[in-house]
Amino acid sequence: MTKRTLLGMLTPSSNTSLEPMTSAMVAGLPGVSAHFARFTVTEISLRDQALGQFDDSKILEAAKLLADAKVDVIGWNGTSSGWLGFEADERLCRRITEATGIPATTSVLALNEILTQTGAKDFGLVTPYLDDVQEKIVANYDRSGYNCIAEKHLGLHVNFSFSEVTEDQIRGMVREVAKSKPKAISTFCTNLKAAHLVEELENETGVPIYDTISTVVWKSLKLAGYDTTKVKGWGRLFREVI
Repeated sequence: MTKRTLLGMLTPSSNTSLEPMTSAMVAGLPGVSAHFARFTVTEISLRDQALGQFDDSKILEAAKLLADAKVDVIGWNGTSSGWLGFEADERLCRRITEATGIPATTSVLALNEILTQTGAKDFGLVTPYLDDVQEKIVANYDRSGYNCIAEKHLGLHVNFSFSEVTEDQIRGMVREVAKSKPKAISTFCTNLKAAHLVEELENETGVPIYDTISTVVWKSLKLAGYDTTKVKGWGRLFREVI
């Protein structure tokens, strides 16, 4: 039997986008499958109650359930370190690996690696988030040497509502950000239905687009030793960033 590649994904409980997108992304890869564990996330804001959703202990319990499935890698398919600080994801990955023995990554750490590897320090940002959450994300990137030269956001805070943002809304935001000619654009939320639009929008704008569902799949495949160029139709990331 050919060795299987099992990707474990930690999923916000109210997210309805990342599971079908992730599964579709890997559907054409022989032997690859994605597996999901949820923990409670219903609101994205800077309120204490919302920030407390990302307590590592809750996420670690979900990671341990994925470990029961003997997955090759565990990915936090979420963007919380954008406003919590990138060190939150670095700590989480260490703790997951200490607890399970399985390598770990996140959407944001993978995105940052991609931006650095491609030299895209001047980037554009598209999210559904509140003003103050967006400001935190931009400030965190600025402190780490990345310059957000254009951004669009929708002012939403209920996590479920992010999945109801329309394709045309996403297209419109990306087109507006692309006018500033960033080196790359990130659609930065794993409950936005944006990943399947990337190829179309890259062809239209000429700008690489790194969706945060795609980035964690890319890095998870790399950690599992799988050739990421076998992912077809999901954008330049999989063709160009090795």
